[in-house]
Amino acid sequence: MIAPARSASFSTANPHALATILEASKTKSIIASRDIFDISGTKLWARDLPVSESLQRKLLDRQLRNPLETCLMAEDGVTPQSLVQATQALLERDTPLRDLLRADGARHVQEAAHLPLHPVAQLLLSVGQTSRPESFDHAVQAMALSGVLMIGHGGSTAEVRLAMLGGLLHDLGEMYIDPRHGEADADRALDFTSYQQLVVHPHVGQLLLSQLTDYPAALARAIAEHHEHLDGSGYPRALQRDAISPLGRLLAVTEGSLAVLRGERPYLARVSVALRVVPGEYDLSWLGRIAEAARIQPALHATLAAEEVQARLGRLDAALHAAHAQTAALAAGAEAPALKDALALARHLLDRLRTGCNASGLWGTESVAAQDAAEVEAVEDELLFRLRAIKRAALLRAGDLSTDDAQRLNQLCDGLSGGEV
Repeated sequence: MIAPARSASFSTANPHALATILEASKTKSIIASRDIFDISGTKLWARDLPVSESLQRKLLDRQLRNPLETCLMAEDGVTPQSLVQATQALLERDTPLRDLLRADGARHVQEAAHLPLHPVAQLLLSVGQTSRPESFDHAVQAMALSGVLMIGHGGSTAEVRLAMLGGLLHDLGEMYIDPRHGEADADRALDFTSYQQLVVHPHVGQLLLSQLTDYPAALARAIAEHHEHLDGSGYPRALQRDAISPLGRLLAVTEGSLAVLRGERPYLARVSVALRVVPGEYDLSWLGRIAEAARIQPALHATLAAEEVQARLGRLDAALHAAHAQTAALAAGAEAPALKDALALARHLLDRLRTGCNASGLWGTESVAAQDAAEVEAVEDELLFRLRAIKRAALLRAGDLSTDDAQRLNQLCDGLSGGEV
């Protein structure tokens, strides 16, 4: 895991960010915008000199007078005009978002041209566009979706631009994480080791903006909150309700929506299900435009027969009951504060899932009707994902435990599979 102190100070070059910058320098013109000195005053790199692997060797474990990100510039990188072009291209692509975005397409293009690109943000976006094109595409989609949600919310021009900027910049912290551990918007498939890496990126993004740019504090805060959920089930700080800013709530809806659309069945109807399945998880006041667009798109189709959906519901119900019972039993005998804290979180999240199950009406005695199988399957998929995610959240909250306590917690976590075959 990246050491928080190293990420927070930016006094040394982050190895993952530097590797991405060097990769991008093979096709983009990235130069020093000023002389680069170490903390003792030794000149390491001259102004206007192109970035190369020689710089990487000179920066190795050196404390810098100024953060590296403030000393470099991408001469042929992302600009407001290239953002306009990327937005126009997105509007023309056949994606689940197209109908949703096109309604305000002209407004998106207009506002993209006026987004302020601080040199540090411009550098990181530029190298990401070259070295991690999927991440840049995700950023453009998040920019557009955040904008349309704010427009639908009646936001002012300043609020729309701030929302679009939040979407564009929300994942900059990923550049400081080992790319082997996956990207934030694909976190549904991550194992726990990768999840440990992943959870730092909202905090790193906040630090980037607050320490290295002059963007508003509200924007940096929202970047830190884009994976937080109102019921405390998010990360990195498990914030709840009023502790999350309005813009942070919007970015969480944007991130949650795009995560669903990167799945195997990318339909807006599934987005609407995912964001509503656990009441109180997301701020539903931002969902109006998504729900409207979902209603005019093709209906969901089940991938399983109604009987199979019903059988999976039974296994999910059994898994929830077993997890509740085991959590209560472990909590009764827990002594270590870290284990108690992890079990309290698991119990809270399990209660939230049960609330979602009850609200969905899935637990009636009637069989699943064929015409309802698709929606029930979508609800079930989301509940299964939430159940598996409790394992990662509990392990992360626990941190280092004694051998016995770790074994107890692992017994609980091993059961959080949703009864899958």
